[in-house]
Amino acid sequence: MPAMNKDTPHIEAEEDLTQRRIRSYVLRQGRLTKGQEKALADHWPTFGIDYTPETLDLAKTFGRQNSLKILEIGFGMGETTASIAQSMPERDFLGVEVHTPGVGGLLKLIGEKSLSNVRIIQHDVVDVLNHMIADASLDGVHIFFPDPWHKKRHHKRRLIQSEFVKLLCSKLKSGGYLHVATDWQEYAEWVLDILKVETLLSNSAKDYAPKPAYRPLTKFENRGIKLGHGVWDLIFIRN
Repeated sequence: MPAMNKDTPHIEAEEDLTQRRIRSYVLRQGRLTKGQEKALADHWPTFGIDYTPETLDLAKTFGRQNSLKILEIGFGMGETTASIAQSMPERDFLGVEVHTPGVGGLLKLIGEKSLSNVRIIQHDVVDVLNHMIADASLDGVHIFFPDPWHKKRHHKRRLIQSEFVKLLCSKLKSGGYLHVATDWQEYAEWVLDILKVETLLSNSAKDYAPKPAYRPLTKFENRGIKLGHGVWDLIFIRN
């Protein structure tokens, strides 16, 4: 995963803007397990995509033209992405994650499950959307359990903001979908309020959607349900 060429002037300008933008995450690299290290060494050359500010040809990237292309934003340790990709081999999944242990975790699962329909970019998703994803090229976007930044003074760090949703809409095809899931009720209400006023989106449900079969229950979610905690799915369709 080589660093960007900082001798290029327009990339320097982009880095300056990135530094000023409020991020929705705090970069904590954490320690890699030996399995994650091996997966990065073995599988990144095949399934990893280095960030470059150039439009990505998704059909060429996945080696097929007519499959649905789904963007997975912030896939954590990769269990959900790998599970969905395994259950939907006819679809292609582009995962974007900033944390190296998570990237290693998903690459390990790709190897264990012999998946061929997953690719990974380790970079800030706003940059990826702005510079690598063509307009009207995505069939779906998954954002599962983003950081709720529950303290009011941190709400500005939340990923789901009006401008970010507009950016996502520009990348979705007409009829494509945005699926957000959260276990934080106040954040669910925040997301619903933002999505329902976006004129380019229509809610697939009256408010919150039933959990679709393709989204597996995580261990964390299962534990929460047993404790009486809720999970809210929001699925909106691009007009």
